Amino acid sequence: MQIDPIAFHLFGIPIYWYGVMISSGLLCGTLVALHRAPQYGLDEDDLLTFLLLAVPLAIVGARAVFVAENWQTMAGDFLAIINLRQGGLSIHGALAGGIIAGLIYTRFKKLDFWKIADVTAPGLILGQAIGRWGNYFNQEAYGVPTDLPWALYIDGAYRHPIFFYEFVWNLLVFAYLLAVSKKEKTDGGIFLRYLVGYSIGRFFIEGIRDNTMYWGKFRLGQIVSVLLIVVGLALLWWRRQQAKDEGGVVR
Repeated sequence: MQIDPIAFHLFGIPIYWYGVMISSGLLCGTLVALHRAPQYGLDEDDLLTFLLLAVPLAIVGARAVFVAENWQTMAGDFLAIINLRQGGLSIHGALAGGIIAGLIYTRFKKLDFWKIADVTAPGLILGQAIGRWGNYFNQEAYGVPTDLPWALYIDGAYRHPIFFYEFVWNLLVFAYLLAVSKKEKTDGGIFLRYLVGYSIGRFFIEGIRDNTMYWGKFRLGQIVSVLLIVVGLALLWWRRQQAKDEGGVVR
């Protein structure tokens, strides 16, 4: 089925569904984070200021990783490199940019990095879920051919709708993070659970993705997912050990 990637025109300029979905995800994620901020003793103004830094750095990181992955086709074409309107953002790159922003901002403002990470984690995964629908309208990030009844006809074949698989998985992780937020006593625990939870789903989804990169015989997305799972679990264990050594909650 052919999907029109253009949502509407504004003063003659085409506005793409991809941008609409990414923007919607950012808005919903921000609202969730603002709602959670008081629970962690964070000022809403501090959080908004952080997001003003984090969002641009996340976009730069997301685009930089995508361009690096597709350098053979984009090298020397500056307009293609900066053209975000038709897709081309890496979630892992966005995550890296956001973490860098968090480290810079919390150091400058003398705030707790782990608290901001915990506040933003559920909104982040919700934003990813919503943003994945941008892949649907762009007819990208599809899976290998399949004869399952819910397959979508993309690029000449019926394929796994992996954008939808990740949408569902991300919503499940979002619900899980909200459920454990009231019980988690270690600062950083929610963010690290996000890192592990998202990466578990991403590992399996990458296994049926068609247009993906390889590092040797292994899918690059799966390698990154395994690394994030290991790092997330190790840091979660380390934070909990700190809590035990200090006789309670790591704050």
